[in-house]
Amino acid sequence: MKLTKTFKSFFENEKSGGLLLLFVTLLSLYLANSSFQTNYIAFWETDLGGHSITHWINDGLMTIFFLLIGLELEREIYHGELSSIKNASLPLMAALGGMLVPAGIFLALNFGTATQNGAGIPMATDIAFAIGILSLLGNKVPPSLKVFLTALAVIDDLGAIIVIAIFYTTSISFLNLGIALAIWGFLFILNRKKVNNIIPYLIGGVFMWYFMLNSGVHATITGVILAFVIPFGDGGEKSVSYKLQHFLHKPVAFFILPLFAVANTCIAIDSDWHQGLDHPNTFGIILGLTVGKPLGILLFSFLGVTAGLCALPKRLKWTHILGAGMLGGIGFTMSIFITILAFKDPETIVFSKIAILIASVLSGIFGFVYLKYVLKKI
Repeated sequence: MKLTKTFKSFFENEKSGGLLLLFVTLLSLYLANSSFQTNYIAFWETDLGGHSITHWINDGLMTIFFLLIGLELEREIYHGELSSIKNASLPLMAALGGMLVPAGIFLALNFGTATQNGAGIPMATDIAFAIGILSLLGNKVPPSLKVFLTALAVIDDLGAIIVIAIFYTTSISFLNLGIALAIWGFLFILNRKKVNNIIPYLIGGVFMWYFMLNSGVHATITGVILAFVIPFGDGGEKSVSYKLQHFLHKPVAFFILPLFAVANTCIAIDSDWHQGLDHPNTFGIILGLTVGKPLGILLFSFLGVTAGLCALPKRLKWTHILGAGMLGGIGFTMSIFITILAFKDPETIVFSKIAILIASVLSGIFGFVYLKYVLKKI
Protein backbone atom coordinates (compact mmCIF):
# COMPACT_ATOMS: atom_id res chain seq x y z
CA MET A 1 0.00 0.00 0.00
CA LYS A 2 1.53 3.31 -1.12
CA LEU A 3 1.19 6.28 1.20
CA THR A 4 0.69 9.75 -0.26
CA LYS A 5 3.13 12.57 0.38
CA THR A 6 0.46 14.51 2.29
CA PHE A 7 -0.31 11.54 4.54
CA LYS A 8 3.37 10.93 5.28
CA SER A 9 3.82 14.59 6.22
CA PHE A 10 0.75 14.49 8.45
CA PHE A 11 1.85 11.24 10.10
CA GLU A 12 5.38 12.53 10.78
CA ASN A 13 4.12 15.79 12.29
CA GLU A 14 1.59 13.99 14.50
CA LYS A 15 4.27 11.49 15.57
CA SER A 16 6.70 14.21 16.70
CA GLY A 17 3.87 16.26 18.16
CA GLY A 18 2.69 13.29 20.22
CA LEU A 19 6.12 12.80 21.76
CA LEU A 20 6.30 16.54 22.54
CA LEU A 21 2.85 16.36 24.16
CA LEU A 22 4.08 13.60 26.43
CA PHE A 23 7.07 15.68 27.54
CA VAL A 24 5.17 18.93 28.24
CA THR A 25 2.41 17.05 30.09
CA LEU A 26 4.92 15.48 32.45
CA LEU A 27 6.63 18.86 32.87
CA SER A 28 3.32 20.60 33.65
CA LEU A 29 2.34 17.95 36.21
CA TYR A 30 5.76 18.29 37.84
CA LEU A 31 5.56 22.11 38.08
CA ALA A 32 1.98 21.96 39.41
CA ASN A 33 3.16 19.73 42.24
CA SER A 34 6.48 21.39 43.02
CA SER A 35 7.50 24.43 45.05
CA PHE A 36 6.34 26.56 42.07
CA GLN A 37 2.78 25.22 42.43
CA THR A 38 1.00 28.38 43.61
CA ASN A 39 2.57 30.76 41.08
CA TYR A 40 2.41 28.23 38.26
CA ILE A 41 -1.32 27.49 38.63
CA ALA A 42 -2.10 31.17 39.25
CA PHE A 43 -0.34 32.12 36.00
CA TRP A 44 -2.78 30.11 33.86
CA GLU A 45 -5.69 31.72 35.72
CA THR A 46 -4.39 35.25 35.02
CA ASP A 47 -7.21 37.48 33.78
CA LEU A 48 -6.86 38.86 30.24
CA GLY A 49 -9.82 40.87 28.99
CA GLY A 50 -12.29 39.15 31.31
CA HIS A 51 -11.07 35.60 30.64
CA SER A 52 -8.18 33.51 31.93
CA ILE A 53 -5.18 32.57 29.80
CA THR A 54 -6.43 28.97 29.82
CA HIS A 55 -9.83 30.10 28.54
CA TRP A 56 -8.26 32.01 25.63
CA ILE A 57 -6.23 28.92 24.73
CA ASN A 58 -9.26 26.61 24.91
CA ASP A 59 -11.69 28.87 23.07
CA GLY A 60 -9.26 30.78 20.85
CA LEU A 61 -6.13 28.90 19.85
CA MET A 62 -7.92 25.55 19.80
CA THR A 63 -10.12 26.93 17.02
CA ILE A 64 -7.01 26.79 14.83
CA PHE A 65 -6.55 23.14 15.80
CA PHE A 66 -10.13 22.45 14.75
CA LEU A 67 -9.51 24.34 11.50
CA LEU A 68 -6.65 21.95 10.76
CA ILE A 69 -8.86 18.96 11.65
CA GLY A 70 -11.48 20.30 9.23
CA LEU A 71 -8.93 20.75 6.43
CA GLU A 72 -7.59 17.21 7.00
CA LEU A 73 -11.12 15.80 7.03
CA GLU A 74 -11.93 17.63 3.79
CA ARG A 75 -8.81 16.22 2.12
CA GLU A 76 -9.63 12.71 3.34
CA ILE A 77 -13.14 13.04 1.88
CA TYR A 78 -11.96 14.30 -1.51
CA HIS A 79 -8.70 12.43 -2.05
CA GLY A 80 -7.91 10.24 0.96
CA GLU A 81 -9.18 7.20 2.82
CA LEU A 82 -12.70 8.62 3.05
CA SER A 83 -12.99 9.39 -0.67
CA SER A 84 -15.04 6.28 -1.40
CA ILE A 85 -17.62 4.34 0.58
CA LYS A 86 -15.46 1.23 0.29
CA ASN A 87 -12.43 2.93 1.85
CA ALA A 88 -14.34 4.93 4.44
CA SER A 89 -16.69 2.21 5.68
CA LEU A 90 -14.24 0.31 7.91
CA PRO A 91 -12.80 3.28 9.88
CA LEU A 92 -16.32 4.77 9.94
CA MET A 93 -17.79 1.63 11.54
CA ALA A 94 -14.81 1.39 13.89
CA ALA A 95 -15.15 5.03 14.96
CA LEU A 96 -18.89 4.59 15.51
CA GLY A 97 -18.25 1.65 17.84
CA GLY A 98 -15.39 3.52 19.47
CA MET A 99 -17.80 6.31 20.40
CA LEU A 100 -21.01 4.47 21.26
CA VAL A 101 -19.62 1.66 23.43
CA PRO A 102 -17.47 3.90 25.72
CA ALA A 103 -20.37 6.36 26.07
CA GLY A 104 -22.69 3.44 26.86
CA ILE A 105 -20.34 2.12 29.55
CA PHE A 106 -20.06 5.60 31.08
CA LEU A 107 -23.84 6.13 31.07
CA ALA A 108 -24.43 2.67 32.58
CA LEU A 109 -22.48 3.89 35.61
CA ASN A 110 -23.60 7.54 35.66
CA PHE A 111 -27.10 7.77 34.19
CA GLY A 112 -29.39 9.84 36.38
CA THR A 113 -26.50 11.31 38.39
CA ALA A 114 -24.94 14.77 38.41
CA THR A 115 -22.07 13.50 36.25
CA GLN A 116 -24.04 11.92 33.38
CA ASN A 117 -23.11 14.92 31.23
CA GLY A 118 -19.59 13.47 30.98
CA ALA A 119 -20.65 10.70 28.57
CA GLY A 120 -18.76 12.40 25.74
CA ILE A 121 -15.42 12.26 27.58
CA PRO A 122 -14.44 8.63 26.80
CA MET A 123 -15.67 8.95 23.19
CA ALA A 124 -12.58 10.83 22.01
CA THR A 125 -9.21 9.76 20.59
CA ASP A 126 -6.06 11.88 20.62
CA ILE A 127 -4.58 11.67 17.10
CA ALA A 128 -1.13 12.95 18.05
CA PHE A 129 -0.63 10.61 21.01
CA ALA A 130 -2.07 7.55 19.23
CA ILE A 131 0.14 8.06 16.16
CA GLY A 132 3.11 8.92 18.36
CA ILE A 133 2.84 5.56 20.17
CA LEU A 134 2.31 3.67 16.88
CA SER A 135 5.42 5.29 15.39
CA LEU A 136 7.56 3.84 18.21
CA LEU A 137 6.93 0.39 16.74
CA GLY A 138 9.03 1.23 13.66
CA ASN A 139 8.88 -0.17 10.15
CA LYS A 140 7.02 -3.35 11.10
CA VAL A 141 3.76 -1.41 11.23
CA PRO A 142 1.77 -2.12 8.02
CA PRO A 143 0.92 1.06 6.07
CA SER A 144 -2.74 -0.04 6.12
CA LEU A 145 -2.67 0.07 9.95
CA LYS A 146 -1.25 3.61 9.92
CA VAL A 147 -3.98 4.73 7.51
CA PHE A 148 -6.72 2.93 9.46
CA LEU A 149 -5.73 4.45 12.81
CA THR A 150 -5.38 7.94 11.30
CA ALA A 151 -8.75 7.77 9.50
CA LEU A 152 -10.35 6.35 12.65
CA ALA A 153 -8.97 9.18 14.78
CA VAL A 154 -10.03 11.88 12.27
CA ILE A 155 -13.60 10.51 12.13
CA ASP A 156 -13.53 10.20 15.92
CA ASP A 157 -12.61 13.88 16.20
CA LEU A 158 -15.47 14.77 13.84
CA GLY A 159 -17.79 12.78 16.10
CA ALA A 160 -16.47 14.66 19.14
CA ILE A 161 -17.07 17.98 17.36
CA ILE A 162 -20.67 16.99 16.61
CA VAL A 163 -21.15 15.91 20.23
CA ILE A 164 -19.78 19.27 21.43
CA ALA A 165 -22.07 21.21 19.08
CA ILE A 166 -25.22 19.28 20.02
CA PHE A 167 -24.84 18.26 23.67
CA TYR A 168 -22.53 20.91 25.17
CA THR A 169 -24.37 24.00 24.01
CA THR A 170 -26.38 25.32 26.96
CA SER A 171 -28.14 28.42 25.61
CA ILE A 172 -28.18 29.91 22.12
CA SER A 173 -28.24 33.52 20.97
CA PHE A 174 -29.89 33.08 17.58
CA LEU A 175 -28.92 36.61 16.52
CA ASN A 176 -25.19 35.96 16.99
CA LEU A 177 -25.47 32.45 15.54
CA GLY A 178 -27.35 33.85 12.54
CA ILE A 179 -24.63 36.47 11.92
CA ALA A 180 -21.91 33.79 12.18
CA LEU A 181 -23.73 31.58 9.68
CA ALA A 182 -24.38 34.57 7.37
CA ILE A 183 -20.63 35.25 7.30
CA TRP A 184 -20.06 31.56 6.51
CA GLY A 185 -22.62 31.84 3.69
CA PHE A 186 -20.78 34.86 2.27
CA LEU A 187 -17.48 32.95 2.38
CA PHE A 188 -19.19 30.01 0.67
CA ILE A 189 -20.24 32.35 -2.16
CA LEU A 190 -16.64 33.57 -2.46
CA ASN A 191 -15.58 29.93 -2.72
CA ARG A 192 -18.11 29.23 -5.50
CA LYS A 193 -16.97 32.39 -7.30
CA LYS A 194 -13.45 30.88 -7.20
CA VAL A 195 -11.93 33.65 -5.08
CA ASN A 196 -8.61 32.03 -4.18
CA ASN A 197 -7.09 34.78 -2.02
CA ILE A 198 -6.86 33.40 1.54
CA ILE A 199 -7.13 36.85 3.22
CA PRO A 200 -10.94 37.35 3.03
CA TYR A 201 -11.49 33.82 4.34
CA LEU A 202 -9.22 34.40 7.35
CA ILE A 203 -10.74 37.81 8.12
CA GLY A 204 -14.23 36.36 7.76
CA GLY A 205 -13.16 33.47 9.98
CA VAL A 206 -12.13 35.86 12.79
CA PHE A 207 -15.50 37.64 12.70
CA MET A 208 -17.27 34.30 12.49
CA TRP A 209 -15.38 33.12 15.58
CA TYR A 210 -16.38 36.26 17.51
CA PHE A 211 -20.10 35.87 16.82
CA MET A 212 -19.97 32.11 17.39
CA LEU A 213 -18.25 32.75 20.74
CA ASN A 214 -21.17 34.96 21.74
CA SER A 215 -23.84 32.66 20.34
CA GLY A 216 -23.59 29.92 22.98
CA VAL A 217 -22.31 27.35 20.48
CA HIS A 218 -18.71 26.53 21.30
CA ALA A 219 -16.44 28.88 19.33
CA THR A 220 -14.05 26.14 18.19
CA ILE A 221 -16.79 24.81 15.87
CA THR A 222 -15.91 27.84 13.73
CA GLY A 223 -12.63 26.18 12.75
CA VAL A 224 -14.32 23.11 11.31
CA ILE A 225 -17.02 24.85 9.27
CA LEU A 226 -14.52 27.46 8.06
CA ALA A 227 -12.33 24.68 6.66
CA PHE A 228 -15.08 23.62 4.26
CA VAL A 229 -15.27 27.03 2.55
CA ILE A 230 -11.50 27.38 2.12
CA PRO A 231 -10.94 26.82 -1.65
CA PHE A 232 -9.88 23.19 -2.20
CA GLY A 233 -9.50 23.29 -5.99
CA ASP A 234 -7.83 20.15 -7.27
CA GLY A 235 -6.26 19.53 -3.86
CA GLY A 236 -2.78 19.95 -5.31
CA GLU A 237 0.19 21.67 -3.70
CA LYS A 238 -0.81 25.01 -5.25
CA SER A 239 -4.35 24.96 -3.86
CA VAL A 240 -5.30 27.34 -1.04
CA SER A 241 -6.48 24.48 1.18
CA TYR A 242 -3.24 22.53 0.78
CA LYS A 243 -1.05 25.58 1.48
CA LEU A 244 -3.02 26.49 4.62
CA GLN A 245 -3.05 22.90 5.87
CA HIS A 246 0.69 22.56 5.25
CA PHE A 247 1.33 25.90 6.99
CA LEU A 248 -0.74 24.97 10.08
CA HIS A 249 0.71 21.50 10.70
CA LYS A 250 3.79 22.55 12.64
CA PRO A 251 2.30 25.47 14.63
CA VAL A 252 -0.56 23.22 15.76
CA ALA A 253 1.61 20.18 16.53
CA PHE A 254 4.49 22.04 18.17
CA PHE A 255 2.84 25.10 19.75
CA ILE A 256 -0.96 25.06 20.09
CA LEU A 257 -1.49 21.47 21.29
CA PRO A 258 1.51 21.52 23.68
CA LEU A 259 0.25 24.86 25.07
CA PHE A 260 -3.23 23.36 25.53
CA ALA A 261 -1.68 20.35 27.28
CA VAL A 262 0.42 22.51 29.61
CA ALA A 263 -2.47 24.82 30.52
CA ASN A 264 -4.93 22.01 31.16
CA THR A 265 -2.70 19.57 33.02
CA CYS A 266 -1.43 21.94 35.70
CA ILE A 267 -3.20 19.73 38.21
CA ALA A 268 -2.31 19.90 41.89
CA ILE A 269 -2.51 16.26 42.95
CA ASP A 270 -3.25 15.88 46.67
CA SER A 271 -2.18 12.90 48.76
CA ASP A 272 -5.77 11.61 48.76
CA TRP A 273 -6.18 11.90 44.97
CA HIS A 274 -6.88 8.18 44.64
CA GLN A 275 -10.07 8.50 46.71
CA GLY A 276 -11.83 10.09 43.74
CA LEU A 277 -11.13 7.12 41.49
CA ASP A 278 -13.93 5.01 42.95
CA HIS A 279 -16.54 7.55 41.84
CA PRO A 280 -18.81 6.39 38.96
CA ASN A 281 -17.59 9.36 36.88
CA THR A 282 -13.87 8.61 37.08
CA PHE A 283 -14.43 4.86 36.92
CA GLY A 284 -16.66 5.37 33.86
CA ILE A 285 -13.96 7.42 32.11
CA ILE A 286 -11.21 4.88 32.81
CA LEU A 287 -13.36 1.88 31.89
CA GLY A 288 -14.79 3.65 28.84
CA LEU A 289 -11.37 4.48 27.40
CA THR A 290 -9.39 1.36 28.33
CA VAL A 291 -12.12 -1.24 27.74
CA GLY A 292 -14.91 0.47 25.80
CA LYS A 293 -12.70 1.86 23.05
CA PRO A 294 -10.98 -1.38 21.94
CA LEU A 295 -14.19 -3.37 22.46
CA GLY A 296 -16.32 -0.95 20.44
CA ILE A 297 -13.79 -0.56 17.62
CA LEU A 298 -13.23 -4.31 17.27
CA LEU A 299 -16.91 -5.25 17.64
CA PHE A 300 -18.31 -2.73 15.15
CA SER A 301 -15.50 -3.45 12.65
CA PHE A 302 -16.29 -7.17 12.87
CA LEU A 303 -20.02 -6.55 12.47
CA GLY A 304 -19.36 -4.30 9.47
CA VAL A 305 -17.16 -6.88 7.73
CA THR A 306 -19.51 -9.75 8.60
CA ALA A 307 -22.50 -7.82 7.22
CA GLY A 308 -20.58 -7.04 4.02
CA LEU A 309 -20.60 -3.30 4.66
CA CYS A 310 -16.80 -3.12 4.60
CA ALA A 311 -13.72 -5.28 4.13
CA LEU A 312 -10.32 -5.63 5.80
CA PRO A 313 -7.54 -4.04 3.70
CA LYS A 314 -4.58 -6.20 2.69
CA ARG A 315 -2.11 -6.97 5.50
CA LEU A 316 -4.57 -5.67 8.08
CA LYS A 317 -5.64 -8.38 10.55
CA TRP A 318 -8.11 -8.50 13.41
CA THR A 319 -5.22 -8.45 15.85
CA HIS A 320 -4.18 -5.11 14.31
CA ILE A 321 -7.71 -3.74 14.69
CA LEU A 322 -7.69 -4.66 18.38
CA GLY A 323 -4.29 -2.97 18.84
CA ALA A 324 -5.55 0.16 17.09
CA GLY A 325 -8.57 0.06 19.40
CA MET A 326 -6.30 0.03 22.43
CA LEU A 327 -4.45 3.09 21.13
CA GLY A 328 -7.84 4.67 20.46
CA GLY A 329 -8.29 4.71 24.24
CA ILE A 330 -5.74 7.53 24.45
CA GLY A 331 -8.30 10.30 24.87
CA PHE A 332 -6.16 13.11 26.28
CA THR A 333 -6.64 16.36 24.24
CA MET A 334 -10.26 15.90 23.14
CA SER A 335 -11.29 14.14 26.38
CA ILE A 336 -9.88 16.99 28.49
CA PHE A 337 -11.53 19.49 26.14
CA ILE A 338 -14.94 17.85 26.60
CA THR A 339 -14.39 17.60 30.38
CA ILE A 340 -14.05 21.37 30.59
CA LEU A 341 -17.37 21.76 28.74
CA ALA A 342 -19.19 18.97 30.60
CA PHE A 343 -18.55 20.03 34.20
CA LYS A 344 -18.47 23.24 36.21
CA ASP A 345 -17.35 21.83 39.56
CA PRO A 346 -13.54 22.27 39.85
CA GLU A 347 -13.10 19.07 41.89
CA THR A 348 -15.01 16.99 39.33
CA ILE A 349 -12.90 18.47 36.54
CA VAL A 350 -9.64 17.66 38.38
CA PHE A 351 -10.65 14.06 39.11
CA SER A 352 -11.86 13.67 35.52
CA LYS A 353 -8.51 14.89 34.18
CA ILE A 354 -6.66 12.47 36.47
CA ALA A 355 -8.88 9.65 35.21
CA ILE A 356 -8.17 10.67 31.59
CA LEU A 357 -4.42 10.71 32.24
CA ILE A 358 -4.53 7.27 33.90
CA ALA A 359 -6.67 5.78 31.12
CA SER A 360 -4.53 7.34 28.37
CA VAL A 361 -1.30 6.01 29.92
CA LEU A 362 -2.79 2.53 30.36
CA SER A 363 -4.19 2.53 26.80
CA GLY A 364 -0.84 3.65 25.39
CA ILE A 365 1.07 0.96 27.30
CA PHE A 366 -1.44 -1.80 26.49
CA GLY A 367 -1.54 -0.83 22.82
CA PHE A 368 2.23 -0.57 22.46
CA VAL A 369 3.02 -3.85 24.24
CA TYR A 370 0.26 -5.76 22.47
CA LEU A 371 1.12 -4.50 18.97
CA LYS A 372 4.84 -5.04 19.59
CA TYR A 373 4.07 -8.68 20.40
CA VAL A 374 1.69 -9.10 17.44
CA LEU A 375 3.98 -7.42 14.88
CA LYS A 376 6.98 -9.44 16.09
CA LYS A 377 5.19 -12.61 15.00
CA ILE A 378 4.71 -11.38 11.41
